[in-house]
Amino acid sequence: MSDRIFDNPIFVKDGNVRIQEISCLEDALEFLYDWPKNRRGPIYQTALRACQRAFDSDFPRSAARDAFASFAKSVRILEEATMPMPWMLAPNPSRSGGVIA
Repeated sequence: MSDRIFDNPIFVKDGNVRIQEISCLEDALEFLYDWPKNRRGPIYQTALRACQRAFDSDFPRSAARDAFASFAKSVRILEEATMPMPWMLAPNPSRSGGVIA
């Protein structure tokens, strides 16, 4: 098991509809590197530095995760995972698409 995986994933909105799971330092760094330059501020910089330090050294992974979650919350893209995501739900048997014989 990778020592870069978060204990609990973070879910963020990526655009208007898509929800992205951030489950490790690599995911967090990729997301941060892709973040628009005109929307980067001090909280973004703090999250980026924390994730880079955790990736490169023994900086606590939990601190990097918390910094990324704080960034996501500050820019209003954090999705609380209090309910299962749609892809986690079992299909509805009453809507199987089959024909009743």
